[in-house]
Amino acid sequence: MTDHAPGSASYLAAQRADLLRFARGSRTARGFGYLDADGAVDPARPVELWITCRMTHVFALGLLAAEPPAAGGPNVEDLRSLTGHGVGALRTAFADGEHGGWFAAVGQSGEDEVVDASKQAYGHAFVVLAASSAAVAGIAGADELLRDALDCLDRRFWREEDGLVVDRWDRAWTELDPYRGVNANMHTVEALLAAGDVTGEARWHERAGRIAARVAGWSGANRWRIPEHFDTRWRPLLEHHRDVPAHPFQPYGATVGHGLEWARLMVAARESLGEAAPAGLLEAATALADRAVTDGWAADGAEGFVYTTDWEGVPVVHARMHWVAAEAVNTAEVLHRVTGEQRWTDRSHSWWAHIDRCLVDHRRGSWIHELDGHNRPSGETWPGKPDVYHAYQAALLPTLPVTPSFAAALAASLGA
Repeated sequence: MTDHAPGSASYLAAQRADLLRFARGSRTARGFGYLDADGAVDPARPVELWITCRMTHVFALGLLAAEPPAAGGPNVEDLRSLTGHGVGALRTAFADGEHGGWFAAVGQSGEDEVVDASKQAYGHAFVVLAASSAAVAGIAGADELLRDALDCLDRRFWREEDGLVVDRWDRAWTELDPYRGVNANMHTVEALLAAGDVTGEARWHERAGRIAARVAGWSGANRWRIPEHFDTRWRPLLEHHRDVPAHPFQPYGATVGHGLEWARLMVAARESLGEAAPAGLLEAATALADRAVTDGWAADGAEGFVYTTDWEGVPVVHARMHWVAAEAVNTAEVLHRVTGEQRWTDRSHSWWAHIDRCLVDHRRGSWIHELDGHNRPSGETWPGKPDVYHAYQAALLPTLPVTPSFAAALAASLGA
């Protein structure tokens, strides 16, 4: 790969620096806000738990990497301040002092406004991830935050009999939503792998492996298209949201990007657990990735990954989401390393060229979050550029080993 070609080491370093520059504008009084296309906080949106956690995680990674900043970007001390601000917001503005857990969204002002008091597994998984990364980075209060977040995830969301997490509670933990979802479980796997690396407690890795094995089983029985939505007894709801197929968190049908993301996480679970890993995770990862590429890449004649397909692999939502491409290059990198197959490197080169050509905003910064079916900027599902989590991880993963997780790997590489 030529110097500074898309995906090269120098290209990825420049991407990481610019993404941190763009992300620093997300700081608000009560966490990190939703960014518009120019990198300003959208005043019409609340401060959301998942965004605050993901930005905190990214700033912690940037702090651990200690790379030269982009012009106008945060230096090491700025990154320490930003990460500390995120941890502080999670311990104050988002923390429910009465019932425990974390609110899904709060107001942007300094007042005690709660916009969404529900307790969501998706957001709580990201609290664990953010706390894990911040703890590795040595941020004050992060160890306690991680301990509390793991305790909450364990007591409120984890179901030992299922080997999975439930999805959503009301504020007081008295009413459990009947919906069960794979998306929250996917990010729980990511969080538990990170937590296991940071705490040294094997049970978190073991739980990640159990979740991954359940999803591998469902997917294999469904021709490697992941059933995403379930009822209370974990029976697939294959027609869920047929009337709102482009839903940002619960779209109808098979979500191409999740096939890719799950493939990477299954490999990580397998590598983390070693001989204790459930059987077949690598085979499942390869099958999921191959299915996602076959169904999703240029499936309608234009380059890029479609967002969703039906259960026969026919595209439903033709939009191209930036996070899908980010997960595609991550998964290709990981699968090449564990299988040695050249096809994954070839695909990665092609996908990085697409990312640079269509998704990276070379003028304003960050990545365009959504394109239409003709690769033109869109915003039907994801207006603006909410956060940099997927893009930053895509630019960082090729520099690190397959395991441990991002923060632990950075610390090990620096001898921290």
